[in-house]
Amino acid sequence: MGSADWSIDALFRNFIDDYSSSPQWRAGRFRNLRPKSAGEMPESILRVWWDLLLNKPADTVPESPIAIHRLTCAELDGAPDRSLYRLGHSTVLMKLRGQWWLTDPVFSERASPIQFIGPKRFHAPPISIDELPPIRAVILSHDHYDHLDHAAIKALADKVGVFLTPFGVGDRLADWGIARDRIQQFDWWQGTEVDGLKLTATPAQHFSGRSFSDTNRTLWASWVIQEGGGEDEMRIFFSGDSGYFDGFAEIGRRFGPFEVTLMETGAYNEQWSYVHMFPVQTVQAHEDVRGKLLLPIHNGTFDLSMHSWDDPFKQVLHFAARRGIQVCTPMMGERVDLNLPAPGRRWWRSARDVGLE
Repeated sequence: MGSADWSIDALFRNFIDDYSSSPQWRAGRFRNLRPKSAGEMPESILRVWWDLLLNKPADTVPESPIAIHRLTCAELDGAPDRSLYRLGHSTVLMKLRGQWWLTDPVFSERASPIQFIGPKRFHAPPISIDELPPIRAVILSHDHYDHLDHAAIKALADKVGVFLTPFGVGDRLADWGIARDRIQQFDWWQGTEVDGLKLTATPAQHFSGRSFSDTNRTLWASWVIQEGGGEDEMRIFFSGDSGYFDGFAEIGRRFGPFEVTLMETGAYNEQWSYVHMFPVQTVQAHEDVRGKLLLPIHNGTFDLSMHSWDDPFKQVLHFAARRGIQVCTPMMGERVDLNLPAPGRRWWRSARDVGLE
């Protein structure tokens, strides 16, 4: 069984002012386990923004609208247990123990503080928030705009039983009007149980903030999700955002093996390798946590880097094949049977790619 802090003190230690009880909290900000090295720092932040705004290659955005499977209420109503649906980027809808669970819900057109500028969606969400069934819990990894969508949180408020967040992110939700008794906040290695589903916040190597003045004032996390027990147990790892680090091996030691890993691969660049993984590192992280099926996320929805929009899929499949790792790449909105997952079609391929095969 995985190791986590399940004490009453941990479960109810929410909404403290300075988070000084956290080993990650120092001098008013949260920190990673490993500090950045000089080679992992961008030479110039201004140059990074200049390239992102003005030097983008044309293929960072699809040439035409990408294919999605339009989900219906009837389809979700009839979905069996252990069904999973990618809704876009890092937003994943799962049915476990007869209830629905949602990660990092982003439904807005842009991952931005303002909706007339910033990264725009390649596709509409496969289902609207209004059409979603009641959500037992929303599981949040951190507060960046492509993971924490203010409009979505407000729209989901009446549908969600509880919001599970790393330290500080829950305070943002409370500021947005979510009742505090429906928010639970956790440090790394702390967890809770919701209707028989065990959830534990685990380390990640990233950063946080929604403005230039609040960097690392809230914590970031990955999540371990444990459903069932014995031979029928299902363990799912949700990476959130992270650079590659040795914390994955520790998560694997404490909680692995995992039947499924929802592992970040997308928005990678040499300039920010400390906080996002290259595809080869995604595959290594999957092995580190002792994963069986790899389902790559954090791709296919927003233009957030300099690589081609479909490069994450091609690269992960390439490196995974070399190591004999099973990869699942569902179309947005397509059902994945977690008991017997299929590889998925290469739905991102252009006519040009198909012609070259």
